[in-house]
Amino acid sequence: MAHTVNSVVINASYDKVFDLSNDINRWNEYFDEYIGSEVTETKGNRLVFKLSHKNGMSWTSYRLLFKEDKFAYACRVEPMFPFQFMKIIWLYREVEGGIEMTWIQDFKMDAKAKYTDSQVEELINKHSQDNLKRFKEIIENEAKVNA
Repeated sequence: MAHTVNSVVINASYDKVFDLSNDINRWNEYFDEYIGSEVTETKGNRLVFKLSHKNGMSWTSYRLLFKEDKFAYACRVEPMFPFQFMKIIWLYREVEGGIEMTWIQDFKMDAKAKYTDSQVEELINKHSQDNLKRFKEIIENEAKVNA
């Protein structure tokens, strides 16, 4: 099993960071690898959504939002390949300078996948750092505009 942990501190209120970072319909703006992001179902704190990657692949996941507890949990649903499983937790913590947003991902690659756990772990770590910087920039800019 592979495991990644990546964080960034965003200089904005908790409500702003949580709400904007969990606006899945904007994820193609936040993540440089997504060309589409769409919520297809909302039931209470559970969102079902579809992501489309620039490599042509699409998949469905669900996300549980626990705003009062300062975290969100997500799980890839279908198609699962190239993973055996993919689970993600986003934690939010008030720190000096703003809100620390941490992404924790646990996954296992399918035996028939092109890449190993460690190769994908390395790739996810790099992409996470790049994408966290984008989240920070977008959310901080929006917080300034709406201040």
